Amino acid sequence: MKQVCLYDSPALYPHCNPLHLITMATQTIQTDLYKLYPSPRNTVRDVFEYQVFVPHPYAIIDLAAMELAGKTTLFAACRLSDMKMGQLVTFALAADQAKFERLFTPD
Repeated sequence: MKQVCLYDSPALYPHCNPLHLITMATQTIQTDLYKLYPSPRNTVRDVFEYQVFVPHPYAIIDLAAMELAGKTTLFAACRLSDMKMGQLVTFALAADQAKFERLFTPD
């Protein structure tokens, strides 16, 4: 856990007590291909074998509406090869990946 102060300069914010710190957990996951930021809606933090990178960082991806059979996870992602931001959807089942690719259209 890392202690982080909300304000960089206490001189600019004299009304704030610098002892008021918030605790932030490190939540990124680094793979060989991506830097991942888990969605708070994920029930698990696993990165599954079948993956689709969606190069639209603000697209709404509603996995529940697709009625997929297996487990899935959604991450905000930075593709390390070109530093492109987007979203990474990972699937436990190859059939779910194929269904997602068939059904998903970005906004």
